[in-house]
Amino acid sequence: MKKFILIISMFILSMNQAKTIRDSADIAPQHHFNTFNFDDDCDACGCAAGNGSSGFESLLNPQFIGIKYFAQHYKAKENLFVKDLTQDQYFNTIQLWGKIPLTKKLSVYASLPFHFHEKQTLQGDIRINGIGDLNLMGIYQLMGSKDNTHQLNGGLGVKIPLGKFDEKGISGVNPSFQLGTGSWDYQAALNYKYQKNKIAVLLNTDYTIKTENKKNYRFGNQWNYAATGFYQIAGNEKTIFSAKTGIQGEVYAQNKQFDEGLPNTAGSALYGKLGFEASYKKFSLGSEVMLPVYTHLAGGDIEAKSRFSIFINIGI
Repeated sequence: MKKFILIISMFILSMNQAKTIRDSADIAPQHHFNTFNFDDDCDACGCAAGNGSSGFESLLNPQFIGIKYFAQHYKAKENLFVKDLTQDQYFNTIQLWGKIPLTKKLSVYASLPFHFHEKQTLQGDIRINGIGDLNLMGIYQLMGSKDNTHQLNGGLGVKIPLGKFDEKGISGVNPSFQLGTGSWDYQAALNYKYQKNKIAVLLNTDYTIKTENKKNYRFGNQWNYAATGFYQIAGNEKTIFSAKTGIQGEVYAQNKQFDEGLPNTAGSALYGKLGFEASYKKFSLGSEVMLPVYTHLAGGDIEAKSRFSIFINIGI
Protein backbone atom coordinates (compact mmCIF):
# COMPACT_ATOMS: atom_id res chain seq x y z
CA MET A 1 0.00 0.00 0.00
CA LYS A 2 2.87 2.40 0.76
CA LYS A 3 4.25 1.78 -2.75
CA PHE A 4 0.84 2.49 -4.31
CA ILE A 5 0.44 5.75 -2.40
CA LEU A 6 3.96 6.79 -3.46
CA ILE A 7 3.23 6.25 -7.15
CA ILE A 8 -0.10 8.09 -7.04
CA SER A 9 1.71 11.01 -5.36
CA MET A 10 4.23 11.02 -8.24
CA PHE A 11 1.38 11.26 -10.76
CA ILE A 12 -0.25 14.18 -8.92
CA LEU A 13 3.06 16.03 -8.49
CA SER A 14 3.93 15.61 -12.17
CA MET A 15 0.52 16.93 -13.27
CA ASN A 16 0.86 19.99 -11.06
CA GLN A 17 4.28 20.73 -12.55
CA ALA A 18 2.98 20.24 -16.08
CA LYS A 19 0.18 22.81 -15.67
CA THR A 20 2.66 25.62 -15.03
CA ILE A 21 4.32 25.22 -18.46
CA ARG A 22 1.37 24.20 -20.63
CA ASP A 23 0.15 26.67 -23.23
CA SER A 24 -1.90 26.63 -26.43
CA ALA A 25 1.07 25.41 -28.46
CA ASP A 26 1.28 22.12 -26.57
CA ILE A 27 -1.86 20.53 -28.01
CA ALA A 28 -2.93 20.58 -31.64
CA PRO A 29 -6.54 21.45 -32.51
CA GLN A 30 -9.01 18.66 -31.73
CA HIS A 31 -10.29 18.34 -35.31
CA HIS A 32 -6.92 17.03 -36.56
CA PHE A 33 -4.97 13.89 -35.82
CA ASN A 34 -2.41 14.43 -33.12
CA THR A 35 0.83 12.87 -32.07
CA PHE A 36 2.29 9.36 -31.94
CA ASN A 37 1.82 5.98 -30.40
CA PHE A 38 4.66 4.22 -28.58
CA ASP A 39 3.96 0.72 -27.30
CA ASP A 40 2.98 -0.03 -23.77
CA ASP A 41 4.65 -3.23 -22.72
CA CYS A 42 3.43 -6.61 -21.58
CA ASP A 43 4.91 -10.02 -22.18
CA ALA A 44 4.04 -12.13 -25.21
CA CYS A 45 3.43 -15.01 -22.83
CA GLY A 46 1.64 -12.80 -20.35
CA CYS A 47 1.37 -9.20 -19.26
CA ALA A 48 3.70 -9.48 -16.29
CA ALA A 49 7.22 -10.51 -17.03
CA GLY A 50 8.19 -8.59 -20.11
CA ASN A 51 6.66 -6.64 -22.93
CA GLY A 52 3.92 -7.23 -25.39
CA SER A 53 2.59 -4.12 -26.94
CA SER A 54 -0.98 -3.05 -26.33
CA GLY A 55 -0.77 0.54 -27.59
CA PHE A 56 0.67 3.51 -25.77
CA GLU A 57 -1.91 6.28 -25.88
CA SER A 58 -4.78 7.89 -27.70
CA LEU A 59 -3.77 9.38 -31.04
CA LEU A 60 -6.48 12.00 -30.52
CA ASN A 61 -5.33 13.08 -27.06
CA PRO A 62 -1.52 13.22 -26.97
CA GLN A 63 -1.25 14.52 -23.38
CA PHE A 64 -3.50 12.73 -20.96
CA ILE A 65 -4.20 10.74 -17.84
CA GLY A 66 -6.45 7.72 -18.00
CA ILE A 67 -7.26 4.11 -17.27
CA LYS A 68 -6.90 1.07 -19.52
CA TYR A 69 -8.00 -2.58 -19.50
CA PHE A 70 -5.87 -5.10 -21.43
CA ALA A 71 -6.69 -8.82 -21.81
CA GLN A 72 -4.64 -11.66 -23.34
CA HIS A 73 -5.54 -15.31 -24.01
CA TYR A 74 -3.01 -18.10 -24.60
CA LYS A 75 -3.03 -21.87 -24.98
CA ALA A 76 -0.17 -23.79 -23.36
CA LYS A 77 0.96 -27.33 -22.63
CA GLU A 78 -0.38 -28.69 -19.37
CA ASN A 79 3.11 -29.95 -18.53
CA LEU A 80 6.30 -31.04 -20.26
CA PHE A 81 5.02 -34.58 -20.84
CA VAL A 82 1.93 -33.79 -22.93
CA LYS A 83 1.97 -32.85 -26.61
CA ASP A 84 -1.33 -30.97 -26.98
CA LEU A 85 -1.91 -27.38 -25.91
CA THR A 86 -4.73 -27.90 -23.43
CA GLN A 87 -4.16 -25.23 -20.78
CA ASP A 88 -5.99 -21.90 -21.12
CA GLN A 89 -4.13 -18.92 -19.69
CA TYR A 90 -5.76 -15.52 -19.21
CA PHE A 91 -3.71 -12.40 -18.43
CA ASN A 92 -5.74 -9.35 -17.41
CA THR A 93 -4.45 -5.89 -16.53
CA ILE A 94 -6.03 -2.64 -15.40
CA GLN A 95 -3.57 0.24 -15.44
CA LEU A 96 -3.36 3.89 -14.57
CA TRP A 97 -1.37 5.71 -17.23
CA GLY A 98 -0.53 9.18 -18.39
CA LYS A 99 1.64 11.28 -20.69
CA ILE A 100 2.55 14.62 -19.17
CA PRO A 101 4.31 17.52 -20.97
CA LEU A 102 7.39 19.04 -19.38
CA THR A 103 8.36 21.28 -22.30
CA LYS A 104 7.08 21.75 -25.84
CA LYS A 105 9.17 18.79 -27.08
CA LEU A 106 9.71 16.72 -23.93
CA SER A 107 7.10 14.59 -22.17
CA VAL A 108 7.09 11.93 -19.46
CA TYR A 109 5.03 8.75 -19.74
CA ALA A 110 4.14 6.60 -16.73
CA SER A 111 1.98 3.51 -16.20
CA LEU A 112 1.13 1.55 -13.06
CA PRO A 113 -0.61 -1.80 -13.74
CA PHE A 114 -2.73 -4.03 -11.55
CA HIS A 115 -2.71 -7.64 -12.79
CA PHE A 116 -5.21 -10.44 -12.22
CA HIS A 117 -4.13 -13.59 -14.07
CA GLU A 118 -5.58 -17.08 -14.27
CA LYS A 119 -4.54 -20.43 -15.74
CA GLN A 120 -6.64 -23.56 -15.87
CA THR A 121 -4.92 -26.83 -14.93
CA LEU A 122 -5.98 -30.43 -14.24
CA GLN A 123 -5.39 -29.73 -10.54
CA GLY A 124 -7.68 -26.68 -10.62
CA ASP A 125 -7.53 -23.01 -11.53
CA ILE A 126 -4.52 -20.97 -10.39
CA ARG A 127 -4.96 -17.23 -9.88
CA ILE A 128 -2.57 -14.43 -8.99
CA ASN A 129 -3.28 -10.72 -8.60
CA GLY A 130 -1.54 -7.57 -7.43
CA ILE A 131 0.38 -4.46 -8.46
CA GLY A 132 2.79 -4.90 -11.37
CA ASP A 133 5.98 -3.10 -12.36
CA LEU A 134 6.01 0.68 -12.79
CA ASN A 135 7.01 1.96 -16.25
CA LEU A 136 8.56 5.42 -16.75
CA MET A 137 9.72 6.87 -20.07
CA GLY A 138 10.99 10.23 -21.29
CA ILE A 139 9.80 11.07 -24.83
CA TYR A 140 11.47 13.71 -27.00
CA GLN A 141 10.52 15.07 -30.42
CA LEU A 142 13.66 14.61 -32.53
CA MET A 143 12.32 16.03 -35.80
CA GLY A 144 9.12 17.67 -37.02
CA SER A 145 7.98 19.40 -40.21
CA LYS A 146 6.49 22.89 -40.02
CA ASP A 147 3.07 21.67 -41.21
CA ASN A 148 3.20 18.74 -38.74
CA THR A 149 2.95 16.21 -41.59
CA HIS A 150 6.09 14.35 -40.48
CA GLN A 151 7.33 13.75 -36.95
CA LEU A 152 10.07 11.59 -35.42
CA ASN A 153 10.12 10.89 -31.69
CA GLY A 154 12.52 8.99 -29.45
CA GLY A 155 12.17 7.62 -25.96
CA LEU A 156 14.25 6.15 -23.15
CA GLY A 157 12.60 4.32 -20.29
CA VAL A 158 12.98 2.18 -17.19
CA LYS A 159 10.79 -0.45 -15.56
CA ILE A 160 10.88 -0.37 -11.75
CA PRO A 161 10.28 -3.80 -10.13
CA LEU A 162 7.29 -3.20 -7.84
CA GLY A 163 5.46 -6.39 -8.85
CA LYS A 164 6.01 -9.65 -6.98
CA PHE A 165 8.25 -12.25 -8.62
CA ASP A 166 7.51 -15.85 -7.53
CA GLU A 167 10.48 -18.16 -8.07
CA LYS A 168 8.17 -21.20 -8.08
CA GLY A 169 6.36 -19.80 -11.11
CA ILE A 170 9.34 -20.16 -13.44
CA SER A 171 9.21 -23.97 -13.19
CA GLY A 172 5.99 -24.15 -15.25
CA VAL A 173 5.53 -24.14 -19.01
CA ASN A 174 5.08 -20.36 -18.94
CA PRO A 175 7.58 -18.63 -16.59
CA SER A 176 5.89 -15.29 -17.40
CA PHE A 177 2.91 -16.18 -15.20
CA GLN A 178 4.09 -13.49 -12.76
CA LEU A 179 3.11 -10.08 -11.42
CA GLY A 180 6.60 -8.68 -12.20
CA THR A 181 10.05 -9.60 -13.43
CA GLY A 182 11.81 -8.75 -10.18
CA SER A 183 14.40 -6.87 -12.26
CA TRP A 184 15.20 -3.36 -13.42
CA ASP A 185 14.66 -3.30 -17.20
CA TYR A 186 15.54 -0.59 -19.72
CA GLN A 187 13.91 0.47 -22.99
CA ALA A 188 14.74 2.55 -26.06
CA ALA A 189 12.07 3.47 -28.62
CA LEU A 190 11.63 5.26 -31.94
CA ASN A 191 8.40 6.40 -33.58
CA TYR A 192 7.67 7.98 -36.95
CA LYS A 193 4.33 9.62 -37.72
CA TYR A 194 2.91 10.78 -41.05
CA GLN A 195 -0.41 12.60 -41.11
CA LYS A 196 -2.31 14.50 -43.74
CA ASN A 197 -5.98 15.45 -43.82
CA LYS A 198 -7.95 12.42 -42.58
CA ILE A 199 -5.12 9.87 -42.80
CA ALA A 200 -2.33 9.06 -40.35
CA VAL A 201 0.35 6.34 -40.38
CA LEU A 202 2.49 5.36 -37.38
CA LEU A 203 5.68 3.26 -37.49
CA ASN A 204 7.01 2.13 -34.09
CA THR A 205 9.95 0.10 -32.87
CA ASP A 206 11.37 -0.44 -29.39
CA TYR A 207 13.91 -2.67 -27.69
CA THR A 208 13.91 -3.75 -24.03
CA ILE A 209 17.02 -4.90 -22.15
CA LYS A 210 16.12 -7.08 -19.17
CA THR A 211 18.49 -7.64 -16.29
CA GLU A 212 18.97 -10.44 -13.78
CA ASN A 213 16.78 -10.31 -10.66
CA LYS A 214 17.66 -11.26 -7.08
CA LYS A 215 16.71 -14.88 -7.76
CA ASN A 216 19.37 -15.06 -10.51
CA TYR A 217 16.66 -15.25 -13.19
CA ARG A 218 16.71 -13.10 -16.31
CA PHE A 219 13.89 -12.81 -18.84
CA GLY A 220 15.04 -12.52 -22.46
CA ASN A 221 15.46 -9.17 -24.17
CA GLN A 222 12.63 -8.13 -26.47
CA TRP A 223 12.14 -6.30 -29.77
CA ASN A 224 8.73 -4.88 -30.73
CA TYR A 225 7.69 -3.35 -34.06
CA ALA A 226 4.37 -2.08 -35.40
CA ALA A 227 2.73 -0.27 -38.31
CA THR A 228 -0.71 1.29 -37.82
CA GLY A 229 -2.94 3.26 -40.15
CA PHE A 230 -5.71 5.64 -39.01
CA TYR A 231 -8.62 7.08 -40.99
CA GLN A 232 -10.93 9.78 -39.65
CA ILE A 233 -14.47 8.65 -40.49
CA ALA A 234 -16.32 11.56 -38.91
CA GLY A 235 -15.49 14.72 -37.01
CA ASN A 236 -16.33 18.28 -36.08
CA GLU A 237 -15.04 20.87 -33.61
CA LYS A 238 -15.99 18.76 -30.57
CA THR A 239 -16.15 15.13 -31.73
CA ILE A 240 -13.93 12.79 -33.75
CA PHE A 241 -14.32 9.12 -34.70
CA SER A 242 -11.42 7.25 -36.35
CA ALA A 243 -10.82 3.65 -37.39
CA LYS A 244 -7.40 2.01 -37.19
CA THR A 245 -5.78 -1.16 -38.50
CA GLY A 246 -2.28 -2.56 -38.73
CA ILE A 247 0.24 -5.24 -37.80
CA GLN A 248 2.44 -5.75 -34.76
CA GLY A 249 5.36 -8.09 -34.18
CA GLU A 250 7.35 -9.20 -31.13
CA VAL A 251 10.62 -11.13 -30.87
CA TYR A 252 11.86 -12.62 -27.58
CA ALA A 253 15.35 -13.82 -26.68
CA GLN A 254 16.02 -16.82 -24.45
CA ASN A 255 15.51 -16.60 -20.68
CA LYS A 256 18.49 -17.35 -18.45
CA GLN A 257 19.06 -18.60 -14.91
CA PHE A 258 22.51 -18.37 -13.30
CA ASP A 259 23.61 -17.13 -16.76
CA GLU A 260 22.61 -20.43 -18.40
CA GLY A 261 20.17 -20.35 -21.31
CA LEU A 262 16.83 -22.07 -20.69
CA PRO A 263 15.24 -24.19 -23.46
CA ASN A 264 11.83 -23.32 -24.93
CA THR A 265 11.78 -19.74 -23.64
CA ALA A 266 12.54 -17.75 -26.83
CA GLY A 267 9.97 -17.04 -29.51
CA SER A 268 8.16 -14.59 -31.75
CA ALA A 269 4.64 -13.58 -32.76
CA LEU A 270 2.95 -11.42 -35.40
CA TYR A 271 -0.53 -9.95 -34.92
CA GLY A 272 -3.09 -8.20 -37.06
CA LYS A 273 -5.10 -5.52 -35.28
CA LEU A 274 -8.32 -3.59 -35.79
CA GLY A 275 -9.84 -0.90 -33.62
CA PHE A 276 -11.19 2.61 -33.22
CA GLU A 277 -10.62 5.84 -31.33
CA ALA A 278 -13.20 8.51 -30.55
CA SER A 279 -12.98 11.81 -28.72
CA TYR A 280 -15.38 14.37 -27.29
CA LYS A 281 -13.79 17.61 -26.11
CA LYS A 282 -11.07 16.50 -23.62
CA PHE A 283 -12.28 12.89 -23.35
CA SER A 284 -11.09 10.06 -25.60
CA LEU A 285 -12.17 6.42 -25.85
CA GLY A 286 -10.41 3.66 -27.76
CA SER A 287 -10.51 -0.09 -28.24
CA GLU A 288 -8.51 -2.67 -30.17
CA VAL A 289 -8.67 -6.38 -31.02
CA MET A 290 -5.52 -8.29 -31.99
CA LEU A 291 -5.41 -11.78 -33.55
CA PRO A 292 -2.24 -13.75 -34.33
CA VAL A 293 -1.06 -14.13 -37.91
CA TYR A 294 1.96 -16.15 -36.76
CA THR A 295 2.86 -17.45 -33.31
CA HIS A 296 5.81 -19.55 -32.13
CA LEU A 297 6.31 -18.91 -28.44
CA ALA A 298 8.32 -20.95 -25.94
CA GLY A 299 9.49 -23.35 -28.64
CA GLY A 300 5.87 -24.01 -29.64
CA ASP A 301 4.73 -24.84 -26.09
CA ILE A 302 2.58 -21.67 -25.98
CA GLU A 303 0.20 -20.36 -28.63
CA ALA A 304 -1.19 -16.82 -28.71
CA LYS A 305 -4.97 -16.73 -29.22
CA SER A 306 -6.20 -13.13 -28.86
CA ARG A 307 -5.75 -9.72 -27.24
CA PHE A 308 -8.28 -7.03 -26.42
CA SER A 309 -7.90 -3.55 -24.94
CA ILE A 310 -10.11 -0.57 -24.12
CA PHE A 311 -9.18 2.78 -22.54
CA ILE A 312 -10.64 6.11 -21.54
CA ASN A 313 -8.41 9.18 -21.21
CA ILE A 314 -8.78 12.80 -20.17
CA GLY A 315 -6.68 15.40 -21.98
CA ILE A 316 -4.50 17.71 -19.88
